[in-house]
Amino acid sequence: MSDAQPTPQAMPADPSPSVRSEVEREYSGKLARAELKGYAAQAGITLPEGFTEYLDGSKLLGADGKPSAEAMDKALAPFKPKDPAFPHLVGSGPNRGGGPLPEPRRVSLDVRKR
Repeated sequence: MSDAQPTPQAMPADPSPSVRSEVEREYSGKLARAELKGYAAQAGITLPEGFTEYLDGSKLLGADGKPSAEAMDKALAPFKPKDPAFPHLVGSGPNRGGGPLPEPRRVSLDVRKR
């Protein structure tokens, strides 16, 4: 028997910068779409089925190549619930604050009893 053991294949210590940047570019879009889903869940927004698959992940990235909160806000803006707009109803309630009718004159109870 031989005492020599087979040597494991040598693995590179650090991948080249071009390989690293290619991998980052490839997965940054996936990361941005995943963060968009998390951001929507925190905001209480239910995204339509398959919405994130149609998004271009590169549009959700900032200048530094990382997911951008501003871009995610723009993507989720159509899904955010809007506050209901109630019309100013003249004739219902006291109408304080700028209606076409003048404020009623207030008379003290002391004056009425005299």
